[in-house]
Amino acid sequence: MKKLFLINKVFLVILFFFLTTISFSQQKKLKLENEINRAISTDFFKNSQIAIDIYDLTSQKILFRRNEKLLLRPASTIKILTTAASILFLEDYTFNTSLYYKGELRDSILFGDLYIIGGLDPEFSLRDLDTLTFKIRSYGIKEIRGNILADISSMDSLFWGSGWMWDDDPAPSSPYLSALNINANCIKINYSPNLKGKPVLITTTPATNLVTLFNNSITTDKKNSTVKVTRDWINRSNTIKVTGELSINEKPGESTVNVFDPTNYFLTLLKENLIKNKIGFSGQTKISTLENGAKEIFTYNRTIDSTVINVNKNSDNLSAEMLLRALGLKYSGKPASADKGIKLIDSLITIIGWEPGLYKIADGSGLSFYNLISAELLTGLLKYFYTNSNEFFAKLFNSLPVAGIDGTLKDRLKKSPAFQKVNAKTGTLSGVSNLSGYITNKSNHLIAFTIMIQNFTGPSKVAREIQDKICELIYNN
Repeated sequence: MKKLFLINKVFLVILFFFLTTISFSQQKKLKLENEINRAISTDFFKNSQIAIDIYDLTSQKILFRRNEKLLLRPASTIKILTTAASILFLEDYTFNTSLYYKGELRDSILFGDLYIIGGLDPEFSLRDLDTLTFKIRSYGIKEIRGNILADISSMDSLFWGSGWMWDDDPAPSSPYLSALNINANCIKINYSPNLKGKPVLITTTPATNLVTLFNNSITTDKKNSTVKVTRDWINRSNTIKVTGELSINEKPGESTVNVFDPTNYFLTLLKENLIKNKIGFSGQTKISTLENGAKEIFTYNRTIDSTVINVNKNSDNLSAEMLLRALGLKYSGKPASADKGIKLIDSLITIIGWEPGLYKIADGSGLSFYNLISAELLTGLLKYFYTNSNEFFAKLFNSLPVAGIDGTLKDRLKKSPAFQKVNAKTGTLSGVSNLSGYITNKSNHLIAFTIMIQNFTGPSKVAREIQDKICELIYNN
């Protein structure tokens, strides 16, 4: 009897503890709900929309949801889908940029053509171009008596994404696309004061004959400067226009614009680099497919790991679009296209348990205004990666910007308790501001969250402040 009494007493203690724990947990959840509801009860949302989906991965509990199924524009948060699909489906993939030649190599002279084969590499740089030039010389070629031919057959001819805004040109965030990319398909214009009354001093990085400089600027002794740099994008030319006034006391500055026709940009820089390194060439640069019987000189390989990091940390649109096309190229063959890559995004959506037909995916970067997805989908993807693969989760998690530290979150939450505790992807377009990723809260629980704010006018400062406030509330919960 005494033993039974003790058993009952222990059971009651355990039951009390269990019920108390549940009650405390429910109170904390209710407290978070009330705090978030207060944070979003502002006049800002009289004319705009918000969707939120917050999930405690450690406790496996929904913490807060509002409009989570609502279809909204993801902007750059769609890069979470693009990079997640790349991590999942392109595990051993490499971007390849190859050199071949066709003809006879005799006495250090190539009597024939040099081929450069584009493999979608979005991070190919001027330093990498130096490597190609070195490989040509070390192969024994000191003069080319033929043409330099670019094989860009690995990608279709669509140089912009579906639904991109025509007046975003010539911003570097809207790069032209090619199987052969270099220097992010952009050029930097450097300007500095001249003598009073003289044109502003202009140079470009890299220095190249591809662009034509139209300098209608002037150096003045006025306090304010009005210098403006653009490219003649209306006529799709590579004429750089510099106008306005630059104060003689102004420090040197710079501006970056995209370049029209990246393939020609690559070929021009390659030709100029060969001549600079005393490799003779006086032929033409053209587009052509690689002929049978051509011999390989060198192939430059790049894994996708750095590209995934660049896409999410820096919200790099060119890299995102090349990852999307790499997905299509690997599984559907040449020519790579956005549509082929989107089929793999649809496959990812199916794998994580959602229905692709419910959403509209138009590109890999989020520049398109045609994209429509939900907060539920993004949080569901974050949840899936955490639950199903430590390796894949680590790659995705570590590619995301860290609050107050790097990437597009470098200047956010620096003085907040959530400093360094948020790993998340931003997404910004006109009237759009989103944030999606992970938060490690003060109880060391890992939280997956998505906040999508849409259809507002003016700057996104207020939307970002609301996102930051919600992140603080989640951290403190």
